[in-house]
Amino acid sequence: MNILSMSQTLFYLIEQQPNSEKAVTYLRQQADTFSSNPQVAVFYRVFTALPRFVGKQPVAVPADIQFALLRVRPGFTVQDWTLDRLARVWWLLQLPADNQTTYVKTISELFKAGELNELVALYSALPVLAHPEAWKFQATEGIRNNIADVQSAIMLHNPYPADYFDEPAWNQLIMKAFFTDKDVTQIIGLNERNNARLAQTLTDFAAERRAAGRSLPAHMEELM
Repeated sequence: MNILSMSQTLFYLIEQQPNSEKAVTYLRQQADTFSSNPQVAVFYRVFTALPRFVGKQPVAVPADIQFALLRVRPGFTVQDWTLDRLARVWWLLQLPADNQTTYVKTISELFKAGELNELVALYSALPVLAHPEAWKFQATEGIRNNIADVQSAIMLHNPYPADYFDEPAWNQLIMKAFFTDKDVTQIIGLNERNNARLAQTLTDFAAERRAAGRSLPAHMEELM
């Protein structure tokens, strides 16, 4: 994926939002400051402070911009995002990625310290971060998280799991989605990544549910 193209497309989308002039000015100023003096403390401060300066209004995504996003990163969407979530993902793309160790460490610290909305943005950003293989452990941790919005950020409308999870991690995601009543039709790669082991696990689970007189979650039988 071309990070520069993704960054430019996301910023263009921010510019297209109603009454976004103040947000755009702030983001440009912070990007210029960070580019001239890329201090980690500044990167963290801006990531945390963004909602105060850009707001939390829902993002309108024109069809042409959604098409452009998909061309840069297949499967990636920002539908139903808020402006602070969008701006945070854009800001993550401003971090220099030439040194993988420094890059991964810097963003990993955000995962460790993030509050709810920060974590949602971080997990939403996984498909567009540099060094994608480096985030597999972090992504599987997102599946184990018990916060519904965080789970949804990694499970739903997110191409990263389908692209990078191994079979056990993928199967865990699907089972957790059923257990937590997610709309599994929103999982990218649901049918393409189906496998015999998952089908058997779901078959066993379904037998237990039926024996207990309980109904099956929607769409489970389609994967068995």
